[in-house]
Amino acid sequence: MATLINDPHQPREHRHPEKRNRPDTPVLRKPDWIRVKAPMGKGYAETRAIVKSKKLVTVCEEAGCPNIGECWTKKHATMMIMGEVCTRACSFCNVATGKPPAGLDADEPRRVGEAVAEMGLEHVVITSVDRDDLEDGGAMHFVHTINAIRTASPGTTIEILTPDFLRKTDWEYKVIDARPDVFNHNLETVPRLYLSIRPGARYFHSLRLLEKVKDRDPSQFTKSGLMVGLGETKEEVMQVMDDMRSAGIDFLTIGQYLQPTRKHAAVDRYVEPSEFAHYEEIARSKGFLMVSSSPLTRSSYHAGEDFARLRKAREAKLAEAKR
Repeated sequence: MATLINDPHQPREHRHPEKRNRPDTPVLRKPDWIRVKAPMGKGYAETRAIVKSKKLVTVCEEAGCPNIGECWTKKHATMMIMGEVCTRACSFCNVATGKPPAGLDADEPRRVGEAVAEMGLEHVVITSVDRDDLEDGGAMHFVHTINAIRTASPGTTIEILTPDFLRKTDWEYKVIDARPDVFNHNLETVPRLYLSIRPGARYFHSLRLLEKVKDRDPSQFTKSGLMVGLGETKEEVMQVMDDMRSAGIDFLTIGQYLQPTRKHAAVDRYVEPSEFAHYEEIARSKGFLMVSSSPLTRSSYHAGEDFARLRKAREAKLAEAKR
C-alpha cells in the first residue's frame, strides 16, 4: 500500500512535505521546567475513547501539545474541525500540511456537539486547520459547530480559536455573529519574524480580525497568544502587547515555543519561568483583563478556569467604573 504524504497518522517526516528538503535545525536540550508526565489514567482513556468514537480530530494530538496528559485526564480536549490537513505551512506547527480533501464533513458539527455533551464540558475550545481552499475559509463550518454545541449542550460556554480568514472578505462576520463566548486568534509571534515563522499570514490582518470582533460585538471576549523563544526581543513583545490592547484584546497567553522536528524552526532559547512572570506583570499593567504566561501555557490550557476568571475580572472592572 502506498504511503500517503498528507496522512497525519504517518511518521512525522511525512506530515510536512514542504519541509522535507530543508536542512535540519539544531535542537536544544529541554530544561527541567519544560518536562511533563506521559499521558495515562482513567480520565485520559475515557476522553480518548469519546474522541475516537465520534471520529473527531483534536489539536492536542495533531500539534503534539505537551499538556495532553493533564488536560485529557480532566476530560478537556480541544476539537480541531475541518479535517487534519492544513493549507498553510507555518514553520512552528506540527499539524499536517498539504492539499486537504475537497469539501467538508457536514456531519462533523453534530458529532462535536454530542462529544461535548458526553464529556459534560462546562467550557469547550474549538479550533481548526487553515482552509484557504474554501470560499469562506471555513467560517460557516464554525457557525454550524457553535450552533450544534448550543443544541446538544446549552450550558457549555464556547471558545473558538480561528484561522485569520485572509482574503475571505466579510465571512468572519458570520462567525462573530454566531456569538461565541470567546473569540481567539493567535498572533503567534512578533511582526519581524512573520516571514520565517508564519509566512502565509499577515500580522496587521490578524490584529484587525480581533479588532473587528470588538467593533461588531463589544461584549464578546477576545483572546490572542504569543510564543516566545523564537528570537524575539522583550521590546518587540511589549510592542505586540500594546498593539493588542489598541485592538481591545481582553486575554493574552504567552508560552514557550517547542520545536516539533528538526525540519521546523529552531528554538532560539528556553525562556526562564521568571521572565514569563515578568511578562505577565507587564501585560497586566497594560490593561489586559486576563493573562496566562508560563513555559507550558497554550491557548486552550486551563481554558475553562481562565474563562471563569476572565468573566470575574470584567465584572470587577465594570463595578469599579460605576463607583
